[in-house]
Amino acid sequence: MSTEGKIAVVTGAGSGVGRAAALALLGGGWQVVLAGRRADALQETVTLAGAAGSRALCVPSDVSDPAAVDALFATVKQRYGRLDMLFNNAGTNVPGMPFEDLTYADWTRVVGVNLTGCFLCAQAAFRIMKDQKPQGGRIINNGSISAHTPRPDSAPYTATKHSITGLTKSLMLDGRKYDICAGQIDIGNAATPMTQRMTRGVKQADGSTAVEPTMDVTHVGNAILHMANLPLEANIFTLTIKATKMPFEGRG
Repeated sequence: MSTEGKIAVVTGAGSGVGRAAALALLGGGWQVVLAGRRADALQETVTLAGAAGSRALCVPSDVSDPAAVDALFATVKQRYGRLDMLFNNAGTNVPGMPFEDLTYADWTRVVGVNLTGCFLCAQAAFRIMKDQKPQGGRIINNGSISAHTPRPDSAPYTATKHSITGLTKSLMLDGRKYDICAGQIDIGNAATPMTQRMTRGVKQADGSTAVEPTMDVTHVGNAILHMANLPLEANIFTLTIKATKMPFEGRG
């Protein structure tokens, strides 16, 4: 599929998986709107893209704020007139702790970004994709390995990521009549600032602590580019990409 003139929005584009996805899409010829809370981090992503950064637009945004999401997608519509792909990636977490010690504030903060933010961005993208001509587009949600199997002491993150799977399925079903397709990428131990703790050892299901292997996050960016480049008649509904030797298949 030709990517000439194709428009993508990547949330959480200032670091980690979001940055890797934005760089892969820019390198693949896409026009990319970079969304995230920190303008300086978004600009750093653009700088890392080199000459391809000329096809990037930075829009500092907080996906948990409905007004900020509305402003983000209004900018996309005004600037480009259409939207071909959303990578719903922005996410947060809280330090692992016993379930009984979780606070309401911690719970609502994770849900606000990981789930409500994903819903708000998906809905805004869906509306543009439904109304544009030609109609349709693609929404890719970051589900994470935790959409399948939890780590110990991770109830807020795990609950939101399981919920992303349900949202992805609903988007796929409700978007059919508008040529809007949805998919989910579940990532395990990509080397990012969020996963640096893996190299120091993380709690396992049996209570022990173990160092876990990681993989280059560039592989994740390339996987997202592959999903994005498919024609709308084809869809990768779920894709799991993980460090080969991480303890996932036997977790627990």
